[in-house]
Amino acid sequence: MATKKKTTAAPKKAAAPKKAAAPEKKVEQAPADEAKAKVKSAAQAAESKTDKIKGKGVIAGVAVGRILLAGQNLDSFLVNYKAGTVEEEKKKAADALVKVAEALQNNIKKFNDQGLKEQAGILEAHRMMVEDPAMSGAIDEKLEASGSAPKAVLDAYESQAQVFEAMEDEYFRGRAVDMRDVGKRIAKYLLGIKEPEIVGKVIVAGTEIEPSVIAGLPTDKIAGVILGAGSTTAHAVIIAKTRAIPTVVGVGEGIKKMADGDPAILDGETGEILIRPNDEERAFYDEKIKKQEELKAYYATLKTLPAKTQDGQEVILAANIGSPNDVDAANGFGAHGVGLFRSEFVFMGKSDVPKEEDQFKEYKAAVEKCNGNLCVIRTMDIGGDKPLPYIQVDKEENPFLGYRAIRISLQRKDLFMPQLKAILRAGVFGKAAIMFPMVINVKEFLDAKQFVEDAKMELAHEGKDFAQDVQVGIMVETPAAATMAPVLAKYVDFFSIGTNDLVQYTLAVDRGNAQISYLYNHFNPAVLRLIKRTIESANAEGKWAGMCGEMASDPNAAILLMAMGIKELSMSAPSIPRVKERIRNFTFTRAKEILAEVMEMEDGDKIKEYLTNLK
Repeated sequence: MATKKKTTAAPKKAAAPKKAAAPEKKVEQAPADEAKAKVKSAAQAAESKTDKIKGKGVIAGVAVGRILLAGQNLDSFLVNYKAGTVEEEKKKAADALVKVAEALQNNIKKFNDQGLKEQAGILEAHRMMVEDPAMSGAIDEKLEASGSAPKAVLDAYESQAQVFEAMEDEYFRGRAVDMRDVGKRIAKYLLGIKEPEIVGKVIVAGTEIEPSVIAGLPTDKIAGVILGAGSTTAHAVIIAKTRAIPTVVGVGEGIKKMADGDPAILDGETGEILIRPNDEERAFYDEKIKKQEELKAYYATLKTLPAKTQDGQEVILAANIGSPNDVDAANGFGAHGVGLFRSEFVFMGKSDVPKEEDQFKEYKAAVEKCNGNLCVIRTMDIGGDKPLPYIQVDKEENPFLGYRAIRISLQRKDLFMPQLKAILRAGVFGKAAIMFPMVINVKEFLDAKQFVEDAKMELAHEGKDFAQDVQVGIMVETPAAATMAPVLAKYVDFFSIGTNDLVQYTLAVDRGNAQISYLYNHFNPAVLRLIKRTIESANAEGKWAGMCGEMASDPNAAILLMAMGIKELSMSAPSIPRVKERIRNFTFTRAKEILAEVMEMEDGDKIKEYLTNLK
């Protein structure tokens, strides 16, 4: 607390002869001055006061840096833009489309060379938006009205963005951000705007963050990401996840409390954000960062140790990946193979079906990097919420329940057969497994299995080497599959439980809807009963059951799943050490006792609280 300096009064002058001494002036402020001082003091206090904002943490970690507000305002640049004739502006716009497409192509190559397939796929989608002939025509139409190439570009892409925004599905709504991003990128080229130079670490914040902002910044410059919107499927979040950048979403109006350059602290685990933190708050998070580093060092010591209970029960901990390069990072965390290779990333960002040979190279690389451990490759989960330009799918009211995944594969031999043949060929170089998504009945599985046999026959006829012993299983991600698990278990080689959709479908809760997100709980007794039924059904038939949804990365859930008889848990690689530690701190006997207690409980929130407080 600051102390006021003592003021020493000046010596009094002697009074003039025959004149009364002037009364001594009191050292005090006039009322007006005092009011001004109070206002100034209050303003300074408000300026230095910490703003605390709460969102949803989606990528764990503490980030410290200065706020960089995403979304540069172009209004002043547009006002000062000197337009030519309409024909001249049309030529400028056409040239800009070519140059921006070339720049995107260069970035795509760079990301592909670095193994950043997801980021490359996102920019490939942007390149297709730039080269879409319909958008070129829309820009020319807007030019007739505005006479300005950059304004016409922004207007054309804004119109298309509004079409996406009006759609019910969260994934499609999220693509509105991509449309605006592309429009802005082209307009900035026309306006000659260069990106600002980044000094120090920044926390990128915005209601909606353009994917190009995250993709264009070096990882070592981005400390964290804050999104006003609540979408976890936004491309900005996908890129942040691939780079392990601490991220918080769903802060809403909290974005308005931030200004460029504000010092900030972000906690990606709790969802807490501090704007202009004080010394005490900084010290608290400095200590938390120190503890995280210590914990990280401790986790590193677990890398080579098995996920085994104190009385000898072991669970395989594998990784979820999107590209072969992800296996390297997973191995660094001690992963034993891959429990989910999301093969749709091999299909995304392409203008046509990827050829068998191209797919084979991707799957072979992943299988080899698993070093003899199993690599489970899920056949493409495309359609519905993940559309592709070369698959014509009519607009659906609810794409999550529509034409997607195995439903497309069984009807599109031109898509399905090259993928199955590529996986079978990759199996020669290690241990591979094929997993079908969204299976709801025995017939679907048997039909898909027949495709596998046909693929083997084709490969034999072509004289290509392939693995005969590739396991074939399904994702259990619908109540139908979980209910029919005792029957399905007679036919499959394994189950892998996809809890993200299983929870959503079982509870009738859209996991992307912030208003009802509190109902989305994988500890809900209804969900636990379906999971237990699935695992026990597999074990009864001598098959193995694993899990590849978000629940698999929950250390508290691991205790229950282990007691149910799960054999494998597959998760994002950074979660492996936390789950491994939890398993190693318990006995299998104690885990079974805990499971018995939990299965008698009736409330998911209480189950979660009970498991969190276990010692």
